[in-house]
Amino acid sequence: MPDIESPVITIINRHYPPNPGITGESAWDMAKYLIEKYQAEIHIVYIDRTYDGGGQVRQPIGILHPVKTIYEGKNGLLKLISGILDGLFLVLKVRKMKRGRIIVMTSPPLLPFWASLFLKNWVLWSMDLFPEGFAAAGTISPSNFLYRFIYKKTYQVAPQHLIALGPNQAAFVRDSYKQSIPTTILPCGVLVHQQNDPAIPDWKKDDSKIYFGYCGNLGQAHSDEFLLKFIDNFDSQKHQLILAVYGEKAGKVLTYARGRAGITILKSVPRSQLHFIDVHLVSLLQQWTHIAVPSKAVSSICAGASVLFCGSKDADTWALLHNASWLIEETKEIDAQIKSFLTLLTIDEVQLKRNNAQALFSKLQTMVVDAYDEVKRLGSVSAID
Repeated sequence: MPDIESPVITIINRHYPPNPGITGESAWDMAKYLIEKYQAEIHIVYIDRTYDGGGQVRQPIGILHPVKTIYEGKNGLLKLISGILDGLFLVLKVRKMKRGRIIVMTSPPLLPFWASLFLKNWVLWSMDLFPEGFAAAGTISPSNFLYRFIYKKTYQVAPQHLIALGPNQAAFVRDSYKQSIPTTILPCGVLVHQQNDPAIPDWKKDDSKIYFGYCGNLGQAHSDEFLLKFIDNFDSQKHQLILAVYGEKAGKVLTYARGRAGITILKSVPRSQLHFIDVHLVSLLQQWTHIAVPSKAVSSICAGASVLFCGSKDADTWALLHNASWLIEETKEIDAQIKSFLTLLTIDEVQLKRNNAQALFSKLQTMVVDAYDEVKRLGSVSAID
């Protein structure tokens, strides 16, 4: 029998390094911490396929259990079907393995649905939430019979513990299960050991401008209107905009921005260079509040930068990061709010927010380490029935 102090944990997720993607890298961060500090036995059950996402390429850590997918093509319907079945295959693999405490993430979509049907004594690590994400994206109506059936089954059997991205998402998930669940808050995008590159990149000039940046995914959950309105209103004499975007809405924005004064378009900005941007632009559409939480906002704060967030006051992005951020309310007139923000913004105010970000980073680091230590306790032999 393993030592009671050595946790045994199995993490289920669609993605895992070396394939990029924030969910897999979050699992990797947790695994690395638990293995190095507690000599934990960490099993990773994931889909063995490539993924066109953002993030850094890392070497895998832990004991790997890849599962084959039935489809790797580009057809939208087939991708949806294979994603749903991937979740079933992952859960059945874990059920057969029986290796310690099981942490179920939320990719592929409906992974918690399958977990609620086939697993016992599991922990939910809520990233993007489904089937709610399908409704938010307009893929299916919330009144649809199939949606209502899947939603009911997903939240019929609660996990033993919840790991949520923020306090407001946690409340949202508990309300969906209609019961109290022990909860750990684990913000996504925090590096326990943040490393900022001191070498000034080529795109950063000594021009006394305020540097803004949108670096990351511009997908279904994000507002391309916010970014387009920002481009219309920023002053290229005082401001510089760095664009390093990908995702389904990125093409429209890049076409609109290309050739404009004060805009630099890059393929990507390494995490170690995020601190060279003064204000990071982050967005989340109202209907995605609690269903998704932009990790990019947290990464920006941890780099010592500030955030201009276009979304809801109720979002965890604002709840956790408001001391180092400004808010553009997504449901109100975006153009007028951006005009007012840019007119009143000063270099001194930006520096104040950046100072606040440094203090906030320390608090976020503590939250992450405390969360990992709580997961260690969940994975100890004494915690497994």
